[in-house]
Amino acid sequence: MEVYRTDRVRNVVVLGHGGAGKTSLVEGMAYLSGITSRLGSVNDGNTVSDYDKEEIKRKFSINTSVVPVEWEKCKVNILDTPGFFDFVGEAEAAAAAADAAIIVISGKSGVQIGTQKAWDLCERYNLPRMIFVTEMDIDDVSYRDVVLKLQDLYGKRIAPLHMPIRENGKFIGYVNIVKNKSRRYINKNEKEEIPTPDYVKDHLSEYRDALLESVAETSEEFMDRYFNGDEFSPAEIGAALATNVASGDMVPVCMGSPINLQGIKILLDDIVGYFPNPSQRERAGLDRTSNDIFEANYDFTLSKSATIWKTIADPFLGKYSIIKVCSGVIKANDVLYNVTQDSEEKIGKLYILCGNKPSEIAELHAGDIGAIPKLATAKTGDSLAVRSKPVDYGPIAVSKPYTAKRYKPVNKQEVDKVAQGLARLQSEDQTLRIVTDSANHQSLIYGIGDMQIEVVAAKLKDRYNVDIELSKPKVAFRETIKKNSDVDSKYKKQSGGHGQYGHVKMRFEPSGDQDTPFVFEEEVVGGAVPKQYFPAVEKGLAESVLSGPLAAYPVVGVKAILYDGSYHPVDSSEMAFKTATKMAFKDGFMKASPILLEPIVNLKVTAPDVYTGDIMGDLNKRRGRVLGMTPAKDGTTIIEADIPELELYGYSNTLRSMTQGAGTFEYEFVRYEQAPSDIQQKEIEERAGKITKIEE
Repeated sequence: MEVYRTDRVRNVVVLGHGGAGKTSLVEGMAYLSGITSRLGSVNDGNTVSDYDKEEIKRKFSINTSVVPVEWEKCKVNILDTPGFFDFVGEAEAAAAAADAAIIVISGKSGVQIGTQKAWDLCERYNLPRMIFVTEMDIDDVSYRDVVLKLQDLYGKRIAPLHMPIRENGKFIGYVNIVKNKSRRYINKNEKEEIPTPDYVKDHLSEYRDALLESVAETSEEFMDRYFNGDEFSPAEIGAALATNVASGDMVPVCMGSPINLQGIKILLDDIVGYFPNPSQRERAGLDRTSNDIFEANYDFTLSKSATIWKTIADPFLGKYSIIKVCSGVIKANDVLYNVTQDSEEKIGKLYILCGNKPSEIAELHAGDIGAIPKLATAKTGDSLAVRSKPVDYGPIAVSKPYTAKRYKPVNKQEVDKVAQGLARLQSEDQTLRIVTDSANHQSLIYGIGDMQIEVVAAKLKDRYNVDIELSKPKVAFRETIKKNSDVDSKYKKQSGGHGQYGHVKMRFEPSGDQDTPFVFEEEVVGGAVPKQYFPAVEKGLAESVLSGPLAAYPVVGVKAILYDGSYHPVDSSEMAFKTATKMAFKDGFMKASPILLEPIVNLKVTAPDVYTGDIMGDLNKRRGRVLGMTPAKDGTTIIEADIPELELYGYSNTLRSMTQGAGTFEYEFVRYEQAPSDIQQKEIEERAGKITKIEE
């Protein structure tokens, strides 16, 4: 592929609900532009963008793929994103790298939650957008119903550019509203002009009037001509459309059937004609030397800078850092400064990726997207620049993961291989988090949803030949006491020669501080326990609180007072007093009304108003306490509740089911509370085998 100037580049992210037909649309674009000689399909597992084994097996996109196509002397970098909510991080990173978006809607399913989420993502990044309605070849698909729903949601910004023509229910052509002409498909790619059918003229008039009104609003001259009844030429309408689309004031709606290659050529023409090139978009970073704002704005005349918006770390493909050039011209063999990692990166070769197929290129101009192989320290979100102008563009904002699964290697000898594999997968997916929970002796994978975590396990097996077992995470319970106790504990052992002797009398009581495991005080008088053994007593307490006597959970909120005891001038030792203290702690703790504390989190659920009743009912079943409801934007409500962390397992799936995927949630730990007696009893019984035996 040749080198393209900034003004000949379009970066377009393809968004939409899972199963809407995004990958099929991209495959049609690739075929018509000549990238492939055979039209692949998702069912056959041979599309350009879905090349990962898990994508082929599951028949849906998991990763964002870059598919650059050449059209009308322009390079269109198409970013094909997953539609399933578990992989939202891929869509978010791609939207951050794009300059415009195509939102794909299934004509059969209509506007779905994924459609609205795609729209919201475009709003977040202020992306110009068009909408493409697929599956027009299905007889009972109503294009008008989709348009009316869109107009109901987003108002006058929605501007249909085409209308379908059907004969006996079959999709046979379309009306071009801009040119006010009708076309019939002769075969998959060719068409002929036909008279506009009478049955579409009423709606055509309505759509065209709305379009011309929007065109008129772009200038006073056009407004005067509009009121005088003058006709606008297709070229004038096209220029006004480009202005309105770039500003976001107008969102064109197109349609077709990707599997029949219908409507795709028109869409590619519209992408080139209506979407802005990168130089028409703003991009700014922070110059770390001067702390001034660097207005990059995809200007090829400025110093070199780029962001890494995606990483591929496949053992077969190798490591590729996918970049978007923010300023200047990056060339093969350049030396760039990684501003984020404070390290220099030598670029050997530059590549253009088409799915998983790299092709070498000499240089990338500002605004273009390409890939650099084998950068040593680079990670997704890093900024690359020249050392004399270290521009930092900041990290990419992606959704935070709240769904956790515990994992263990099936083969204990493969712990290191599992860790290395997870580290590589984490470098590819910014919403994946690996956590070592030392307090509960477990390793956790956090993701957006269960499916994402299951895909991680499958990739470990396929790519790195290691198996992991996924299970429900252990919740971080704590143990404490409610009352006081007083114990006398003596450790005495004789086994020839010097023996062991330690004797302590201690009181235990609640300290009132659940953030601290224990508080140690001594009130010994008369040297009953020599001072040199006080540290041993404290050490015995420190070891005891790591695993409590009730259910082997860490202990909090205990005050221990050493007030008396005795010693032997020969047999006493630090070890003996430490052991006596551990015996005293176990006895005293169990006599002081021990209880289990469970973690409570503050949960915030955001969902459309219509689902608030169902959500609150479900929270009550989960022992949640609703604290309040706050109206949010676009008819949504934020429900805030305190809820035991134990009850949140599986909540992601439940919330999606209740809200048809529209609900989202986040939470953070706030405090510990006494667990109900049935929960306590269950935990104590399940963990009976973990109670530490103390030598007596």
